[in-house]
Amino acid sequence: MNAPHSPSLLASVPMAPSDPILGVTEAFAADPNPRKVNLGVGVYYDDTGKIPLLECVRHAESERLKNTPSRGYLPIDGLAAYDRAVQELVFGSPKNNIVTVQALGGTGGLRIGADFLRRISPGAQLWISDPSWENHRQLFEAAGFTVNSYPYYDAQTRGLDFAGMERALGALPAGSIVVLHACCHNPTGVDLSREQWSKVLDIVMSRGLVPFLDLAYQGFADGLEADGYAARLFAGAMTPVFLSSSFSKSFSLYGERVGALSVVSASAEEASRVLSQLKRVVRGNYSNPPTHGGQIVASVLASPQ
Repeated sequence: MNAPHSPSLLASVPMAPSDPILGVTEAFAADPNPRKVNLGVGVYYDDTGKIPLLECVRHAESERLKNTPSRGYLPIDGLAAYDRAVQELVFGSPKNNIVTVQALGGTGGLRIGADFLRRISPGAQLWISDPSWENHRQLFEAAGFTVNSYPYYDAQTRGLDFAGMERALGALPAGSIVVLHACCHNPTGVDLSREQWSKVLDIVMSRGLVPFLDLAYQGFADGLEADGYAARLFAGAMTPVFLSSSFSKSFSLYGERVGALSVVSASAEEASRVLSQLKRVVRGNYSNPPTHGGQIVASVLASPQ
């Protein structure tokens, strides 16, 4: 028997535009040219056009399968060993005033933070760089923010418009949320120097702004230590600090969706309250993260080899 037909609900649904990044991949797949090269999506390929499987990942997966891995649910905030490993990599060591929750890639970390910030500061302005990763705007708009842009890239010099960035950030009202690319700025590749990071920190602190760092490419610019400089600088100087991190690129685990959100609070007690609210956000969204990718990353980062 055919289901009742009700044209009123779905008949007027418009066709959504293709994603500006993933849409390129769709066009690439449809192109029959044998010499085609996909420069659209942020994926690292080897010389044969394949995504490499890192030897450390291969070993960690092999060891995990030998031990008959559990198929049970992870806690809402993810694997504890993974969360500790993220803090050690990003901040140098775990700290009792920093909480980390495992997320569905860097995008998931950004969205958890966006939803949390929207709940506790619904009137805040949200600022991203011009240009920025295209999904930043869509992601924060979906969380309920009106997204604004501050100057960043100078097309004439093909470099950083730092003077424009300073002026814009210095004029923002207290409580404004500023999304900053911690390294490997996407899409320009133009990063701040350490001196410029210090100046941005001074502005953020003096104006009472809320920094939200996006660290999706740690290790791809100047190495793990150098690429984590901005994260450690902000975390050691002020609160709150929000930071989304990802292992999609650094571990070639794109499809496993392995990321995290870390929040730097003023005290361990404050951090505990923040964690309770982050867990509410996660529970109401996807309940808890998947196991495999987090265990692989935690195993590799914990290995002395």
